[in-house]
Amino acid sequence: MNSEKIVNNIRKYSIKLKTVDDLNEIVHAIGDADYVLLGEASHGTSEFYTLRSELSKRLIREKGFSFIAVEGDWPACYSLNRFVKHDPGAADNTREALRDFNRWPAWMWANREVMALADWLREYNQPGLREQRIGFYGLDVYSLWESMDAILTHLEKTGSPELEMARKAFACFDPHSRDLQKYGVAAAFLSESCEDEVVKLLTELQARRKSEAGDSEAALSDELNALVTVNAERYYRSMVRGGPDSWNVRDRHMVEALNRIMAFHGTGAKAIVWEHNTHIGDARATDMAAEGMVNVGQLVREEQGLERVYAVGFGTYRGTVIASDQWGGDIQRMEVLEAQPDSWEELMHQAGAHDQILLFDQDTELFHETIGHRAIGVVYNPRYERHGNYVPSSIAQRYDAFVYVDESKALEPLKQEVLHV
Repeated sequence: MNSEKIVNNIRKYSIKLKTVDDLNEIVHAIGDADYVLLGEASHGTSEFYTLRSELSKRLIREKGFSFIAVEGDWPACYSLNRFVKHDPGAADNTREALRDFNRWPAWMWANREVMALADWLREYNQPGLREQRIGFYGLDVYSLWESMDAILTHLEKTGSPELEMARKAFACFDPHSRDLQKYGVAAAFLSESCEDEVVKLLTELQARRKSEAGDSEAALSDELNALVTVNAERYYRSMVRGGPDSWNVRDRHMVEALNRIMAFHGTGAKAIVWEHNTHIGDARATDMAAEGMVNVGQLVREEQGLERVYAVGFGTYRGTVIASDQWGGDIQRMEVLEAQPDSWEELMHQAGAHDQILLFDQDTELFHETIGHRAIGVVYNPRYERHGNYVPSSIAQRYDAFVYVDESKALEPLKQEVLHV
């Protein structure tokens, strides 16, 4: 790798990011794309949320985007969706609307940065018809029990003919006492899968939504919760077995959920997707491909074509971040160490110790070199970062643009006590 040449090219082609107006370059480059994928190098960095919010606002106002879909649970995100759309019976205020984000890691969405975006969406949505209001949806697969509860609650409330079928399908899970690991082991090794029951329910709910006049969003919610149930069952079963299957089940689910939401919104719909870089950056430009893994960025590009998809990666050289040192542990405000030498973030820092944007519309082979690119998850230990937090990436093939924050700060969770380390 010729670090000096790469640094010189970054200096040559980068755009200084001083104010949100400098995001104009990305908005212009997005052009007529229907899918804009906005990444993040961690789930706990304030600037990644605020910059994605500013980009999303511009895309909604100026390019007619229809909704934001995020790496979050459908039931909790749907509660926020109902609030920003002024639905009858929705939460009375923003903090209450975020209350359903109570499953660990709650800080990903129950934070002040998302609260500010929700306030903007609610204000933006006020004047228009409900069908024209901007939605906020969750694409993830983790909410098995919450999704089953949401389906039963709605079917009972509406007196749906599918209620008894749902009860029978979900009774299959009862012996496992809401213990996901226990269910995964039973399904993977003891042939106690509930797959057939939940697939049948999903088929029935999908058929009912398509037959209903008005194609109501409440029916879409039932269908998406059923889809979560189907794919969560597959996810936890495959997770017990190990290998890349569980990752692939999860990312394929997120794409299928996105496709169903797009179909619901109809001709001309446009989607903004917020997820970690490891999901929205094309897996084929990383070492994930060699391990048999696919991701949202790859699948959406393959399905929709490059001209309809625009992916923006995000990264930082140093700062602070909200994370935990173990799964399900206390949340902590941690130090993000200076990036590893010759990593993508360190080369960006060499090129200029300031925030900047790179658009990969230049014909420079140097941005196609495979270089380590930092990725921080909800579990993070700065002491061991150099051994496991860098994804070898051809950056210009992984994204269409890259937003670099030289020194970032942790986001602000709403209600959990944050430990300082």
